[in-house]
Amino acid sequence: MAMKTIAVLLLLQLSSYFDSGSCGKVLVWPMEYSHWINLKTILDELVQRGHEVTVLVSSASVFFDAEKSSAINFETYPSAFSSDYVEDLFLESLKKVIYELPKESFWTYFSVLQEIVWKDSDYFLELCKEVVLNKKFMIKLQESKFDIILADAFSPCGDLLAGLLKTPFVYSHRFFPGYTLEKYSGGLPIPPSYVPVVFSELTDQMTFMQRVKNMMYLLYFDFWFQIFNEKKWNQFYSKVLGRPTTLSETMGKVDIWLIRTYWDVEFPRPMLPNFDFVGGLHCKPARPLPKEMEDFVQSSEENGVVVFSLGSMISNMTEERANMIASAFAQIPQKVVWRYDGKKPDTLGPNTQLYKWIPQNDLLGHPKTKAFITHGGTNGIYEAIYHGIPMVGIPLFADQYDNIVHMQAKGAAVRVDFTTMSSTDLLNALKTVIDDPSYKENAMKLSRIHHDQPIKPLDRAIFWIEFVMRHKGAKHLRVAAHNLSWFQYHSLDVIGFLLACVATVMFIITKCCLFCCRKFFKTGKKKRE
Repeated sequence: MAMKTIAVLLLLQLSSYFDSGSCGKVLVWPMEYSHWINLKTILDELVQRGHEVTVLVSSASVFFDAEKSSAINFETYPSAFSSDYVEDLFLESLKKVIYELPKESFWTYFSVLQEIVWKDSDYFLELCKEVVLNKKFMIKLQESKFDIILADAFSPCGDLLAGLLKTPFVYSHRFFPGYTLEKYSGGLPIPPSYVPVVFSELTDQMTFMQRVKNMMYLLYFDFWFQIFNEKKWNQFYSKVLGRPTTLSETMGKVDIWLIRTYWDVEFPRPMLPNFDFVGGLHCKPARPLPKEMEDFVQSSEENGVVVFSLGSMISNMTEERANMIASAFAQIPQKVVWRYDGKKPDTLGPNTQLYKWIPQNDLLGHPKTKAFITHGGTNGIYEAIYHGIPMVGIPLFADQYDNIVHMQAKGAAVRVDFTTMSSTDLLNALKTVIDDPSYKENAMKLSRIHHDQPIKPLDRAIFWIEFVMRHKGAKHLRVAAHNLSWFQYHSLDVIGFLLACVATVMFIITKCCLFCCRKFFKTGKKKRE
């Protein structure tokens, strides 16, 4: 018996030895708000598997709580910005995008949007400088000898740190306007004939005029709308790395792209071996609700409940709009759980309960939930898909419009316009998704597709991160398109060469024919003479 005990202890010791040997040190360049919610799920799992995770956080951050006890290490670097400035920057941008831009024309919309993105880009650039140009801080990072860098692709600099620290890196990514980043840094083919460009609000089933629109959006983002002020980034990257380079080239050295969607949301399109879908990795089975909330939900009896949330960035709204929404809710037989942090609406019905925060995933997984009113953020969309809940979409900004369009096309959602909707519009949309059984059926179909995967999304994300650590990168998965210029990529040089060959042959044949004709006429003329 004693021998068996010793043998078991030895096996456990050997197991822990090998496990620790396979664990690595992960450096994280994050984004805030909903981006962080998704990324943190990956980091928590990495910590659970024994990896050491360090997240770089600006002292001006308004979202990260570096002081909070956590298994994740938060490395704070000093910033010249204040947290108030950062909060005002994002809130001001959000206000413009939600309330002002939808009223503008196409050209005004995107020109103002460009100004907003450039302002955010300048902020990201300053954050990058505060890390990279801080010699003492960089020496500390170099001495830490990280095995991999995990970065959010929307905020450049993780790629630059990877180059300076000579470390492979992986991107967590949702989309970039016009798919410009995916095309030029990832080498991903985007045929505009059937791949709807982000912000176009189109599906993969396009009419001729819609394909014209899609091509216009593609060209606009490619040539006129420079998403980030790339000239500044190119100059900074070239200076730091000591050689001419570009933002696109440096970001293109990424080993793996972890895309935060899946084929339940996406339309079929070409992919590459270093791109993988991990949408819904944060979703989990529903847990029991807090007692007070559970009692309220149970009081709905057979009518069920409706869950309403506009995400982590929108917790309140104007009194007029809140009263309009509350008025619509008061007219339905269902109970309503509303995430709201503003003044209590005067028209609030007894069937509606307000909460500053709600356990959204647990509510969506509750058997009494009938519908989800959402702004269309990717995280919320996936929680609804995971639990098979039909949606009423009220998109506000960024990818939310396209997310709702995709859900509409798949028959799992009805869309309502935030700036123009009335109580009747919202009421009719709710009645449609609750009373028409096809919406629930389609939502359940998407849920079955999501769950029917050989590997869970979170496990797939962890696999690729550990794969890159084990193999010191994954350059063997990168396409050769990265080594080609744009005219080589589109084979314009080959087409030009072949056209030149055809033209040369045609020229020679024409000359030969003319020469033969002249000889023939000369011979005939001599005979007649």
